[in-house]
Amino acid sequence: MSAATVGPVHENGTRGLRTTALTGRVGPAVVVALPLAVCLLWWWARPAGEQTGSYVGQLAGALSVLLMSEAMVLVSTLPWVDTWFDGIDRAAIWHRRVAILGLVLLLPHILLAHHHSSSSWANPAGVVATVGLVTLAVWAILPRWRSITPRAVRGWVEAARAWPPADLLGRLLGSYDLWRQVHRLTGLFLAIGFAHGLADASPFADAPVLAWVYVVTSGIGLAFYVYRELFARRGHGLRDYQVARVSAVGEGLTEVALRPLGKPLRFSPGQFAMLNLEAKDGWHRHPFTLAGSPSEPELRVTIKALGDYTSSVGELVRPGMPAVVSGPHGRFTHAKGTADQVWIAGGVGVTPFLSWLRSLEAQPPRGRVDLFYSVADEAPYLEEIEGIVDAHDDLHLHLVRSRVDGRLTAERVLDAVPAAPADVSVFLCGPEPMVASLQRGLVDGGVRRSRLFREHFDWR
Repeated sequence: MSAATVGPVHENGTRGLRTTALTGRVGPAVVVALPLAVCLLWWWARPAGEQTGSYVGQLAGALSVLLMSEAMVLVSTLPWVDTWFDGIDRAAIWHRRVAILGLVLLLPHILLAHHHSSSSWANPAGVVATVGLVTLAVWAILPRWRSITPRAVRGWVEAARAWPPADLLGRLLGSYDLWRQVHRLTGLFLAIGFAHGLADASPFADAPVLAWVYVVTSGIGLAFYVYRELFARRGHGLRDYQVARVSAVGEGLTEVALRPLGKPLRFSPGQFAMLNLEAKDGWHRHPFTLAGSPSEPELRVTIKALGDYTSSVGELVRPGMPAVVSGPHGRFTHAKGTADQVWIAGGVGVTPFLSWLRSLEAQPPRGRVDLFYSVADEAPYLEEIEGIVDAHDDLHLHLVRSRVDGRLTAERVLDAVPAAPADVSVFLCGPEPMVASLQRGLVDGGVRRSRLFREHFDWR
């Protein structure tokens, strides 16, 4: 990413995608720097007489609460989080990282810290907080078990998942709506852990500065949790819509078109929004990339069948049903790129590129674009995409049907693009294994790492 300002402020009045490389790195830098600063403070302010092992254990507990508090801030969906992390999808990734690290630090805290609290509730509170947070974390990680399981044991995991009781449990716990509702308890378990630390940390009595830093940093995280639960749902960019059409656009893909009932949502091509959609079985909430152009009268999203209500959208959702859209979010924009660009879409990952293609007249790229569209067999929206490509001389389509042509590789991409790899900007959206493999291959082939951009459409 260049250091120049990227992303125009569009004529339709939408909040533009203005950001810089420096701005996008400020958020992660603060997330990393704050725990390091706390470690230095604990080293400097260590009270006399504190045993090293116990002191390290209590520092681990304080850092765990701090990191979980940071995680609360990162999922607040506030506009400034979008700005300082270059998209809340990237903020969500940092949320997972700090939350997992915070939970890992509970182990040395449990093993090393000597408990001195006179409060009878302090230790049970710590147990409740630990069990609750670890349970929620495991539940969040399980849908992505392939990314954390060594390849050598994946066959065993697959066999275990096929065991009928395990399969039944997976179906019961696999609902995104159920996970989201239960995951909202994270802040409550954090509050219990905070209270445990306040009552149990022996250094706080002799080093008030440590106690105050603990209270302030934890309090900020808990305040953001309260904001998210009580106020965020009434705030940022809420717009009322009504379902206009529900159309099957491919195997396992359904497009839902929404008609505004009042002021429409303003967005930039490539952004996503939170869609609260009423179906026959109740309300559902999920992030979806906005597939249409900001100039269109209707809002369009493409929904892939993922095993929950998304697998039955065609039967559960009908024209006339209400919807509420919040956002927009994300900063996936071709304005970040150089004159020579490569767009790589895998399956339903074509959605943000559809938004770009449908907005070309108002927001054209600066030069040549090679669009690689990788599908197993059927290519949704292909006729529309071909029509747009035919109307633009600088736009070139490369359709890859993996069952016939083999999988798309970085070598195939670079061989088909006339520009030198070092001059190309690449934008990717698709399944994680495909995107990760292409990123490695493109960097090995000479593409600058700073010119690789991806949309993390699989965040949740």
